[in-house]
Amino acid sequence: MAALLLAAAVPVHAQLDFGRILDLGKKAVEVGEQVQQATKEYTVEEEVALGEGITAGFLGATKLHPDERLQRYVNRIGRWLALHTERADLPWTFGVIDTDAINAFAMPGGTVIVSHGLVRRLTSESELAGVLAHEIAHVLKKHQLSAIKSDAGWSAAATGAKAYAADRIGRSSGGDVLGLKSQLANAGVDLVKDGLFLRPLDRGMEYEADRIGVVIATRGGYDPYGFVSVLTMLAQAKPEEAGESITFSTHPSAADRLAELEKVVPTALEKYASQPQVAGRFRQALGAK
Repeated sequence: MAALLLAAAVPVHAQLDFGRILDLGKKAVEVGEQVQQATKEYTVEEEVALGEGITAGFLGATKLHPDERLQRYVNRIGRWLALHTERADLPWTFGVIDTDAINAFAMPGGTVIVSHGLVRRLTSESELAGVLAHEIAHVLKKHQLSAIKSDAGWSAAATGAKAYAADRIGRSSGGDVLGLKSQLANAGVDLVKDGLFLRPLDRGMEYEADRIGVVIATRGGYDPYGFVSVLTMLAQAKPEEAGESITFSTHPSAADRLAELEKVVPTALEKYASQPQVAGRFRQALGAK
């Protein structure tokens, strides 16, 4: 509760320090061939810097929604859920972008963005928690980083910049850690600019994020069937209603995801189905009566 009250007191521009992120991403770095360092693990600092660059790439084309109360609300829920995970110490940041499309993104390092179009189609806080928990699960399992390391195009952009920066640092006497972070942030911008970040993840990764996300939402005190309701809504939505939706174009079908969740939700989480939906607070946050 103390953490929630603290988050509520922080102004939205402090919670969503995307101005600093955009500054990191202004200069795009030229990257060369694939390098052997592609298979190396990223440190937490490198993961966060790459995620900041990817976020900058997104926000260079799409603005945040102007409703600061809504931004604070989504941040409170997201950070509360992240506290119930093994990576609670990441600099978790949650934001709502001003678009009617049905979208949600997870960046390496703990940044999660959902679209206003998706939020408006939800009916309760438990559904929103399910969406955020799914994206949190991607970060926990480092799905985006795995895709970057396994895909030639992603790896050339991200690890090429990493190798370039590391080479410069190795030749200097000071060990310019900020230089490495800046290069990785620039690489993240390039991943978005070149369309590489929008490539679909492996179906298995999406199913895993669904399963883990339901558990995270349940740990946070929400009805585990909130996310099931979201998938049901997506299954019923028409493609033309979704706008330019990355959720529709890069994820397995909602029907397939529901089928996979049915294998685990009824048996493992049925006893938590009485946990709250929190529909009234959700409507209030959206300004609905």
